[in-house]
Amino acid sequence: MNIVSVGAGPAALYFAILFKKANPASRVTLFERHRPQDTFGFGVVFSDATTENLHAADPESFDAIRAAFHSWDDIDVHFRGTKQTSTGHGFSGISRATLLRVLLGRAAALGVEIRHGAEIARPEDLPPADLVLAADGANSVVRGWHADAFRPTIDLRPNRFVWLGTTRPFPAFTFDFVENEHGLWRLHAYQFERDGAASAEGAARSTFIVEAREETWRASGIGETEEAATMALARRLFADRLEGHPLIANRSHWRRFPTITNETWRHEKFVLLGDAAHTAHFSVGSGTKLAMEDSIALVEALAGGGPLQDVLAAYEAARRPAVESLQRAAQASLQWFEDVERYWTTEPLQFAFNLLTRSLRITHEDLKTRDPAFIADVDAWVAKESEKQTGVPAPSFKEVAPAPKPATMPAASSRRAPSSRPAPPPLLTRFRLRDLLLPNRVVVSAMCQYSSKDGGIEDWHLVHLGSRAIGGAGLVMAEMTDVSADARISTGCAGIYKDEHVAGWKRIVDFAHRHSDAKMGIQLGHAGRKGATV
Repeated sequence: MNIVSVGAGPAALYFAILFKKANPASRVTLFERHRPQDTFGFGVVFSDATTENLHAADPESFDAIRAAFHSWDDIDVHFRGTKQTSTGHGFSGISRATLLRVLLGRAAALGVEIRHGAEIARPEDLPPADLVLAADGANSVVRGWHADAFRPTIDLRPNRFVWLGTTRPFPAFTFDFVENEHGLWRLHAYQFERDGAASAEGAARSTFIVEAREETWRASGIGETEEAATMALARRLFADRLEGHPLIANRSHWRRFPTITNETWRHEKFVLLGDAAHTAHFSVGSGTKLAMEDSIALVEALAGGGPLQDVLAAYEAARRPAVESLQRAAQASLQWFEDVERYWTTEPLQFAFNLLTRSLRITHEDLKTRDPAFIADVDAWVAKESEKQTGVPAPSFKEVAPAPKPATMPAASSRRAPSSRPAPPPLLTRFRLRDLLLPNRVVVSAMCQYSSKDGGIEDWHLVHLGSRAIGGAGLVMAEMTDVSADARISTGCAGIYKDEHVAGWKRIVDFAHRHSDAKMGIQLGHAGRKGATV
């Protein structure tokens, strides 16, 4: 098989390694318009789960990659003069230049042809090939040739960000938030290279990303490509984080992040990989991971044999669910960072928990497994706030208290003293809404049952809603209940437009109050015009 790739980044290189290893007689040629020394960007982040996938796919290249890793478990959140630390997260960083050097060496040793400084600008520039990989990044030229087939969507996000580097060896993945006269600035920073590693100076290297709203960046007066002014601003804003270390620029321009999706990743003999197919916001650090896992999936699909179109369809079917799941998480994460201003008045521990769970993929229970001491602090804070709000002590919670962190693990600077009694999970703390006191924060919203006769509330509703009340929910909401006969969606809809309806609802509420601590709510509704069809 003769395969050509436009682009020689991690996706293309990793595909070439895996395919050439499995098919030595095949020809794989990568065309890259940049020279090896023209590498852009700073560090790449991998989670522990990703490193397991890379080790399984090609142990030889993974061993060389792992040797250059800088690994960490902690996340530091600096917020309004405080620092909150959470541990147990398991990430590793590596210089993008080092990663490419390892992959280039492995690919060349396997007989992959790599042509740097060779630009494929038009379809006619392509040599004959059985399969063409569009691995040329977010601004893919190949995708543009067949845009009508791939049907890409590019969502250019509103925030501005700039990618810098520094020699400051950050001890943890670091977030910082600083407000000045122009607005609120965000920092994402992490170390990717150890002292004495591959860089020419032998010093540690860290990624240093500064982000802000468009209006904040514009108010600063700094142009998109003004690197010197950008670094001067970043040094002033985040002097405490830099600790005197210099910043490093590398095409460090103020950009807007493009979230890219495509209706299909395949067309004739062309297939999209990596950023050409999809992007995920840098706040979840998964672009390179997704690209290399694309390559694993495509090689596995090719190994299955069959017509090329069936193979490419199998590749896309295998990869889309995982990619789209991570893109949903990335969307939630980027929107959180776009809206940080709304959380600016929250408490530091509350803010840190909110940040750590922003993607919706990490839950309270996940954090409890990773860092039980941090979650014990969170639970104690929520319980205390609940007591302040409701005037009622938090319920006792019979659970073995989490073990403290090992003595070798650095304690967070804002770590609170452990509570004398375990606090309940936040879900089980009380909540006050004006004069309504809920025993917990579990809310059940019933779906329409379509079990009424002329809007009446019968035994079915008593059992249906009553069982939710005695099941322990703090608030049980009844189904959509119509305010007139003409307001119903169907003849089976519940109503509250006759005296006997009120009696039926009272029977349910009395039952719930007599046999549980649950409060009852009702959703009043009107079907609008379609109600007239009943």
